Amino acid sequence: MAKNIAVIGDSESIKGFSAIGLEIFPCDSIDKAPKLLRNLADSDDYSIIYLTEEVFNNTEKERSRYEEQITPAIIPIPGVKGNNNSGIKRLSSFVEKAVGSDIIFNN
Repeated sequence: MAKNIAVIGDSESIKGFSAIGLEIFPCDSIDKAPKLLRNLADSDDYSIIYLTEEVFNNTEKERSRYEEQITPAIIPIPGVKGNNNSGIKRLSSFVEKAVGSDIIFNN
């Protein structure tokens, strides 16, 4: 079965992703983001779920449920409000776990 790619975030940040075939899930109320993430991740329909950094930072408890699973991959992306480096920090921690030190960003 083919798996889809979802994008969760404020309407303005994610509307363009539908033009390239991704399924968008506007979430302009940050309070609704945790439940929406759980519903999509538990549905087993999505192999990748992109979250705007604002949503990513406000769904830590829900995201931790899926960290040890192969799918869905939950990946932060910048929103229209700007980049707060959540993605870079996450990548840096993965590199550090894999190699033993941060060889990419040297933090």
